Amino acid sequence: MKAVLCKAFGPAETLVLEEVASPEAKKNEVLLEVHAAGVNFPDTLIIEGKYQFKPPFPFAPGGEAAGVVRAVGEKVGHLKVGDRVMALTGWGSFAEEVAVPGYNVMAIPPSMDFTSAAAFGMTYGTSMHALRQRADLQPGETLLVLGASGGVGLAAVEIGKAMGARVIAAASSAEKLEVARAAGADELIDYSQQSLKDEVKRLTGGQGADVIYDPVGGDQFDAAIRSIAWNGRLLVVGFASGRIPELPVNLALLKGAAVVGVFWGAFAQRQPQDNAANFQQLFAWHAAGKLKPLVSQTFPLELAGQAIDCLGQRKAVGKLVVRVR
Repeated sequence: MKAVLCKAFGPAETLVLEEVASPEAKKNEVLLEVHAAGVNFPDTLIIEGKYQFKPPFPFAPGGEAAGVVRAVGEKVGHLKVGDRVMALTGWGSFAEEVAVPGYNVMAIPPSMDFTSAAAFGMTYGTSMHALRQRADLQPGETLLVLGASGGVGLAAVEIGKAMGARVIAAASSAEKLEVARAAGADELIDYSQQSLKDEVKRLTGGQGADVIYDPVGGDQFDAAIRSIAWNGRLLVVGFASGRIPELPVNLALLKGAAVVGVFWGAFAQRQPQDNAANFQQLFAWHAAGKLKPLVSQTFPLELAGQAIDCLGQRKAVGKLVVRVR
């Protein structure tokens, strides 16, 4: 089979497309014929050795995939050969086949195509867990979404609206904000031109945002924590800006606020029933037209490195997908 391989830590242009042996499914695994693979921020980190997991060389990046089950290990009971599925792989999805633990694979509804499924699992799974389990977002609350035009940001905008929140989308350009507006955002803040703190205070009558969804980190985290409401919750989702911020904890004290970590991958493994319930709701919202994954660009397998580079340079809106078949 063909796979895009990382043979040494480095930039995306060092990835190579090669023929490798097909994997075999172990007792607790399924063998997935990959049709499409989502491109996510961890892919930009894992190839440079900056992620919390460092696979042995050579490895294929790609943390999520959608495709068809080709073989099922004897300990996997919820799937069968021929099922259309999405999978959380960690790495390995930028290949024609990948072996995945059964607990990380779920069937997709008939209405969802492989491209949408490849763009769905990680972004919507992360944002749903963040807003439901970690923030306990309530109808009528104000949700501020940073990086609102990216994959997880757009998912947070859509899910926040589905949960009944008023959504303020913040991003670094007017073009990106129009994407968030189309996804349902009620208010927009261009933090390259406006003060995030001042605009949030203005839009909330001085109260601040009840929940802040932050996949950006850096300077925007610094501004966001100063615009949080009493009893607010700031969700730490990621650090796309490149800088991991430090928190003056007196700011949390003065607002009675909580700074809450979000690690969906660990949640999915530790609380599989809760994760399954999240996806039942997500699939229902998708079927009702409330969730519409935005795939702004697709790449053939041999150009997977370009897809990672595009995401790493923060040029993309929505989700990028590698089409394998």
